[in-house]
Amino acid sequence: MSIAKPKSQIHMQSVKSQFNNAVDWHSLIRSGDRLFLGSNAAVPNALVDSLIHDAKDIKDLEMVHIVTISDNKWALPEYKHRFKVNTFFIHGDVVRTAVDEGRADYTPCFLSEISSLFSNETLPLKAALIMVSPPDELGYCSLGVSVDIVMSASRSAEHIIAQINPNMPRTAGHSFLHISEFSACIEHEEPIPEVNVAEKSSITERIGQYVSMLVEDGATLQLGIGKVPDAVTRYLHQHKNLGIHSEMISDGVMELMQRGVVNNRAKTFHPGKTVTSFCLGTSRLYDFVHNNPHVEFYPSAYVNKPANIAKNAKMVSINSALQVDLSGQVVSDSIGHKFYSGIGGQVDFVSGASKSKGGKPIIALPSTAQNGSVSRIVANLSQGAGVVTSRGNVHYVVTEFGIASLKGKSIRERALELIRVAHPKFREQLLTQIRENVWVPDYQKQYPTDIPEFGDMQIKRMDIKGDTYYLRPLNPADERKLQEFFYSHTKETIRLRYNYIPQGMTREKSCDLVSVDQSKDIALTIVKQEGSRTKIEAVGRYYLYPEEKACEVAFVTRENQQGKGMAKMLLENMITIAKARGLTKMFAMVKSENKPMISVFEQFEFKRVFNPDPGEVELVKHLKEPA
Repeated sequence: MSIAKPKSQIHMQSVKSQFNNAVDWHSLIRSGDRLFLGSNAAVPNALVDSLIHDAKDIKDLEMVHIVTISDNKWALPEYKHRFKVNTFFIHGDVVRTAVDEGRADYTPCFLSEISSLFSNETLPLKAALIMVSPPDELGYCSLGVSVDIVMSASRSAEHIIAQINPNMPRTAGHSFLHISEFSACIEHEEPIPEVNVAEKSSITERIGQYVSMLVEDGATLQLGIGKVPDAVTRYLHQHKNLGIHSEMISDGVMELMQRGVVNNRAKTFHPGKTVTSFCLGTSRLYDFVHNNPHVEFYPSAYVNKPANIAKNAKMVSINSALQVDLSGQVVSDSIGHKFYSGIGGQVDFVSGASKSKGGKPIIALPSTAQNGSVSRIVANLSQGAGVVTSRGNVHYVVTEFGIASLKGKSIRERALELIRVAHPKFREQLLTQIRENVWVPDYQKQYPTDIPEFGDMQIKRMDIKGDTYYLRPLNPADERKLQEFFYSHTKETIRLRYNYIPQGMTREKSCDLVSVDQSKDIALTIVKQEGSRTKIEAVGRYYLYPEEKACEVAFVTRENQQGKGMAKMLLENMITIAKARGLTKMFAMVKSENKPMISVFEQFEFKRVFNPDPGEVELVKHLKEPA
């Protein structure tokens, strides 16, 4: 009795019979042709080796590609007369060196638009060298882990030359080519290259925490690969009903799907599906996407199309940068005159997220480079640096020192926001530098400072009666918000809160109140943050009397927020800070008719002391028993 062979094995035998497992390069290409090379973790290395060894007399070939996770031998100096590299994204030491030395070209282009360069024959392709899975019983091979621009290049090329790799996963979506479309193919097994999860660092972990604060339940995410995206995914484990529409996915996305955090239930475009164009990670990820109907791969022209991205409500794009200037201009592909990476999909997703209902384009980066010696937040971009994302596109910039909200902000406000998230050792210098360009008025003297007692995270999320608020230091960028807060008060609130009746709140006065050296005095605020809209709901302060090791405390809450406990939260935090700084006494002067404020102080064991003014109550709390 004979056992029937699997259909896929029968097809592989017919493939070998049809193509003889070798490529007759001379019948397909000639010197001077332009070839496309498969992307990311799907580089057809066996085809490259065959081209190098079996077609030595074919020269001056232009090799077009994006990121290639490979040894990139075609870009080595020894092959410079045979291959000229034209890359849309600089990656790896070999390709980067070739670009630096002029043996390779870098062509900047949005990832969503690269395919059109092939289809309209701006860059006509003679052949596409690709890697695919074995054919199924119908003869269809999958592009597997890398559909991106591979599908578009294959459709536009005169010839498709394929390496069939038994290790290539079969992925769902628009990822299939029929074997009859191949002009030639070989079967060669090789492992799919892995990219391990990046090692944790304290800096990227803090960035991940801050970014996670901007992600709402039900949001759809775009994430890349590297330390920052990996850190972000680790702080999303408590979120609910997230979706993925991303040019790439990595192990972090896989883990969120396995945990049920990403279920794509709330997506408004391709609901129920994780949508991507390629994946890059460990073998666990490649096993995860194999025959997984919940993850669909589509070409970059579709996934990265801003109009499609914007169809996802609450679309959050998270991208990195090399440098950001104080107006919000983002440099991502070059370090000065030296091209380092590429435009990729950053502008596609920033544009799409900005047009999404409730969308949030985020640029996340460490505040410094070169072991902390250089600030990535700069007053002026490095000479030769190119802007990838314009100042008009950026909504948020996140570093390990916080979140800068830029949408709707003036140049002056943007500068102060970005100085606040720069490394503390560069803040004074940055304020001085932008003053040369009159970006800030002369009355803006104090640069933003942190509260050391808050630790690494300078923002504390609070849930109050079903609403989310944030407790953080008041800072110079809050000047206009504080002015609005003041003018929202009723006359009665102003009369009870202040020991005199202010006639107004000028920008200069407001600037003075938000420009606080938080290492001495303290100014806290509780804000309501909805997208880029910030609203101050309460402010608490203490003023230091260093000779007495004491401080005077005061707070004020927006009228419609009173009774929710915000004053208690502010006072509790200020008591904690005062104790940590070794102060011995806190006191407050309150109008005698302001019963609610007196009650708050007394709940924290402030005691009334004699005051000759009957209209005013003095309350004192001893942090250490007086001698």
